[in-house]
Amino acid sequence: MAVSGRGPYDPQNVFAKILRGEIPCRRVFENEYALAFHDIAPQAPVHVLVIPKGPYVSFADFSQTAGEAEIAGFTRAVGHVAALLGLEDSGYRLLANMGVTAGQEVPHFHVHLFGGAALGPMLHRP
Repeated sequence: MAVSGRGPYDPQNVFAKILRGEIPCRRVFENEYALAFHDIAPQAPVHVLVIPKGPYVSFADFSQTAGEAEIAGFTRAVGHVAALLGLEDSGYRLLANMGVTAGQEVPHFHVHLFGGAALGPMLHRP
């Protein structure tokens, strides 16, 4: 079910529970700003989620309220994960959904990192 990407942060969302260790994940990388882990329903041979450790509902929330160090640390973590997974030579795709129309399902900002195969067109064309 899609979520609005706005409004108050829900500390009971699945990613908040993963950050607190209440739900396990297959970790790829972690630093003080971000946690990266394998998606439980991968859409590509490599499908990793990178989430900030702070309570941000969406990219809009993160970009407007996170501090400079957190934004830089998170962005560098995304790049580090792509390199760690060996995706720099073959290429990869980043995706962040914001709001209902985009299909955001979890009300915690996150970036999908896809790779490991040709990914096709960016959007479905009817």
